[in-house]
Amino acid sequence: MRAIFVLFDTLNRRFLPPYGAKDVVAPHFADLAGRSVTFDNAYGGSMPCMPARRELHTGRHNFLHRGWGPLEPFDDSMPELLSRAGVYTHLVTDHQHYWADGGATYHPRFRTFEFFRGQEGDEWKGHVADPPVPDNQAPTVTNGDLRRQDRVNRLYMTSEAEHPQTRTFDAGLHFIRTNADEDNWFLQIETFDPHEPFFTYDDYRKLYDTAYDGPELDWPDYVRVREPQETVDRTRSLYSALLTMCDHSLGRVLAAMDEHAMWDDTMLIVGTDHGFLLGEHDWWGKNTPPYFQETIHLPLFVWDPRSRRSDERRTSLVQTIDLAPTLLDYFGQPVPPDMQGAALAHTVACDAPVREAGLFGIFNGHVNVTDGRWVYLRGPATSHSRSTP
Repeated sequence: MRAIFVLFDTLNRRFLPPYGAKDVVAPHFADLAGRSVTFDNAYGGSMPCMPARRELHTGRHNFLHRGWGPLEPFDDSMPELLSRAGVYTHLVTDHQHYWADGGATYHPRFRTFEFFRGQEGDEWKGHVADPPVPDNQAPTVTNGDLRRQDRVNRLYMTSEAEHPQTRTFDAGLHFIRTNADEDNWFLQIETFDPHEPFFTYDDYRKLYDTAYDGPELDWPDYVRVREPQETVDRTRSLYSALLTMCDHSLGRVLAAMDEHAMWDDTMLIVGTDHGFLLGEHDWWGKNTPPYFQETIHLPLFVWDPRSRRSDERRTSLVQTIDLAPTLLDYFGQPVPPDMQGAALAHTVACDAPVREAGLFGIFNGHVNVTDGRWVYLRGPATSHSRSTP
């Protein structure tokens, strides 16, 4: 038995055709929905990126006791547990936070791993002289050093083949080709996209030509929207273009599973850590405003070769903490008692309920609960108590 987990970052479900999007080009996500079970009530837990990844490893909430930080020595890590049980685990990623403070103990839990440079403000290529600033760049007030580094990094991504997302999926497909005849492995293909900055190429941008000629904003500050609606629409089109590039990468994985006849013995999970506010509710970003549906209500697709359910939807309330138990259970491994999530095999098979309610939030900030229909949002009493890692 094998398993592939394709993890996107900042994937807003409302931009995906299986969740009702009408104006986003994402045929492979539509194809995926026809080949798997689509979850309509999947929610995140701990915000943002690294707290969510700790949940993916440990199957328990992070935000109730800690903010952004590493895996702890006492944590039960799903890929590490699989490795100890004889399952070969491999990570390919361009997510630079794994190699920075607060993230440096996640990737070694895999038996082997590969990292591809250049996303966001990844401290990659060294230029002493300032890189050129586009004449039409919209003004921003945060992340000045990261934005400068991002302009440097883009000089080395002049083609799609050079983009770290492409190189990450290239490496994932190399692992699949190399090990297509082997058994007992878990592959995590993880890209930072479509996280901001929403940088992609003309072939994708031209699909969303808005005839816009104003300031470009492909990396919004996490603040209230102060731009005119046409700029908001343009930024959404740039996000859509990057999502279409992600869709192309996803299609390469589906094609590889077809090519190597993997659907009979390989689990496929496709999901994300959180969404993003692209001007909805008059906000950009994800950390400071309340966790509206665009931020915390997630897309999730699961193909389980044991039950072979496809082109079906599930209404049961599931969360990020359920994915580690699901993968351990799939490989016949016990779920540690400290994991708060549940294996989803029966839910994939027949929509068996998982929980009555789910928690989500951010350390030292929002604490929220949902039953999958209603959401109770509780924010901090004072603005200075908010945590915005």
